[in-house]
Amino acid sequence: MKTQEALPVQPDRHGRRCSIGGLNIAPMETALASLVDRVRAAASAGAPLRIRGGGTKTFYGEPAAGELLDTSALTGIASYEPSELVVTVRAGTPLAELEQVLAAQGQSLPFEPPHFGPGATVGGMVAAGLSGPARASVGSVRDYVLGLNLVNGRGEHLVFGGG
Repeated sequence: MKTQEALPVQPDRHGRRCSIGGLNIAPMETALASLVDRVRAAASAGAPLRIRGGGTKTFYGEPAAGELLDTSALTGIASYEPSELVVTVRAGTPLAELEQVLAAQGQSLPFEPPHFGPGATVGGMVAAGLSGPARASVGSVRDYVLGLNLVNGRGEHLVFGGG
C-alpha cells in the first residue's frame, strides 16, 4: 500500500497568504478577528446579521434580514491528510475547490452535496445540512464533521471536537 503524505500548507514570502496544492488561502487570523469584531458590534447594538458565503441558497427558507456578514474571506484548506481521509476547510472555501483537491487524490465527498450555483461554499454546505441521493446509504454532511471552529452570536470563538 502506498503511503500518502499530508499536503503542506506554505506561507508566501510575506507570511500573509498560504497555499496548499496550488490553491490560495486567506490569512485566517485577520479574517477571523474582523468577523469577531463585526459580530460583537452587532450584538452590542442589538442589530441582526445576515450571514452569507456564496449566496447560492438565498431561495432556501425565510428571507434573511440584517446587515450582510460575508464569510468569503474565511477561505482555504488549512490541512489535508489524504491517507487519513481528513481535511480541515474554512467556511468560505468554494465547494468546487474542495472537491477538486479531493479528486486529485482519488477522493470525494460521499454524501454528494448539491451545488445550487458556482459560488457554493463549504460553510453553506454545513449550515444548510443538505446532502445528495447517497445520503440514505452513506449518511449526511453532519456525519462527516469531526470538529468545528465557530463564532457564536456574542462574538465568542468556540472550538468543538477536532476543529
